[in-house]
Amino acid sequence: MCGIVGVISKAPVNQLIYDALLLLQHRGQDAAGIVTAMDTKFFMHKARGMVRDVFRTRNMRALPGSVGLGQVRYPTAGNAYSEEEAQPFYVNAPFGLVLVHNGNLTNAHALRKELFAIDRRHLNTESDSEVLLNVLAHELELAARDLPLTPEEVFKAVRGVHKRIKGSYAVVCLIAGYGLLAFRDPYGIRPLCYGQADLPEGPEVMVASESVALEGTGHRFIRDVAPGEAIFIDLDGRVHAQQCAEHPSLTPCVFEFVYLARPDSVIDGISVYQARLNMGETLAQRVISTMPPSEIDVVIPIPESSRPSAMQLAQKIGKPYREGFVKNRYVGRTFIMPGQAVRRKSVRQKLNAMPQEFKGRNVLLVDDSIVRGNTSREIVQMAREAGARRVYMASAAPPVRYPNVYGIDMPTKSELIAHGRSIEEIREFIGADALIYQDVAAMKKAVGSLNTGIDGLEASCFDGHYITGDVSAEDFAAIETQRTSQGEEEEPGRTRLALQSAGDA
Repeated sequence: MCGIVGVISKAPVNQLIYDALLLLQHRGQDAAGIVTAMDTKFFMHKARGMVRDVFRTRNMRALPGSVGLGQVRYPTAGNAYSEEEAQPFYVNAPFGLVLVHNGNLTNAHALRKELFAIDRRHLNTESDSEVLLNVLAHELELAARDLPLTPEEVFKAVRGVHKRIKGSYAVVCLIAGYGLLAFRDPYGIRPLCYGQADLPEGPEVMVASESVALEGTGHRFIRDVAPGEAIFIDLDGRVHAQQCAEHPSLTPCVFEFVYLARPDSVIDGISVYQARLNMGETLAQRVISTMPPSEIDVVIPIPESSRPSAMQLAQKIGKPYREGFVKNRYVGRTFIMPGQAVRRKSVRQKLNAMPQEFKGRNVLLVDDSIVRGNTSREIVQMAREAGARRVYMASAAPPVRYPNVYGIDMPTKSELIAHGRSIEEIREFIGADALIYQDVAAMKKAVGSLNTGIDGLEASCFDGHYITGDVSAEDFAAIETQRTSQGEEEEPGRTRLALQSAGDA
């Protein structure tokens, strides 16, 4: 999961991209990067860390131009600690391309061999985004050979990309001297939308992972990029669009609505906030069928994504809703921190329990999901230490039983508390007096009913169905090996990376 943004304007875009990345910071806190372009010259700055730490005044001054893109990174492939794998990625031929990518390619290993042996392209990192960039570069070179680059040639290249790569991908790519290309995988697994602002100088078009980035920067939401569709925005702000996949199917990732996206975003016509309210309503039915509501004194959310579900649940079972945990907003989200040791260390720095809401009460804690279980176990213990008589736990999402290969940081079975365990075994592990999970079918209905135009929901981590149809046991073994070796590496110090053309500020 990453957050990406791209802009075509007639005014400087460095501050605008910075502001958009702040609005997408929840999608990745590991690294951030911005590229701008003036004429055919690129200027880049990227480094590990959050947006406010990566970009200082001197860095922003070194990013001139009215065209650009940016990304906040959360690593799911490659090396989490390598600053070389921070995005954007650059390749100088054809034309000069800079790319940002949200998602995860499932056939990156095979493509890496093809690129070297057949396409004669060199890769310098383990990132699947560099693989994607070079596949796109090769297809652009084939499509535009001996021809002027027009939108039709760009779309022909994207058709070639769709035929070669598998997995999830929302992409924004800057083509030096021509414009901005954005496209989405044929299943629409990862989100992408675009909007426009009418400036005195002319139209300003922005592409972003979530609608909140458009609205928060003064852009009018136009629509989502359709699955398999490519849009090309020329330097005058004209938008060209074409469907480039043979069999597109709108099947967005359900975990966007469970946890990943901001509640004020609308993705593929579905309000994230309303989806979470709906999940709270169906979870309330599960609670009522599992235990008498009379045994519950108070409903307390585990901040922050679970709040809408917890509020709706409390209303449906007729019990008071209380804020029992205070969140330290200056500690990163534990779910997207690389390394389990860091995650465990941060739980009590992140949350503090208020004893007056727990003492002598039977409390129902509501979380958006339970992935690894360690955080849940510590939170249950915190509730007991705060004086709770009994601690029940409810998850607005079903048990996460299967690895995810489409860009969410839960790719190995050994990391999933629900894999191979019964509900009772999970309850014992986290130490709760009762554990209630959402039902898979109920979750899909709660979200999918908000837009009858979608073809389904990608829910592989809950139901084990991998929609791209190319995921094998060998793939999981390779991912687990990579993550094991990655976890043994030490985190290097941060350095500033730049293209040769950027210059030091």
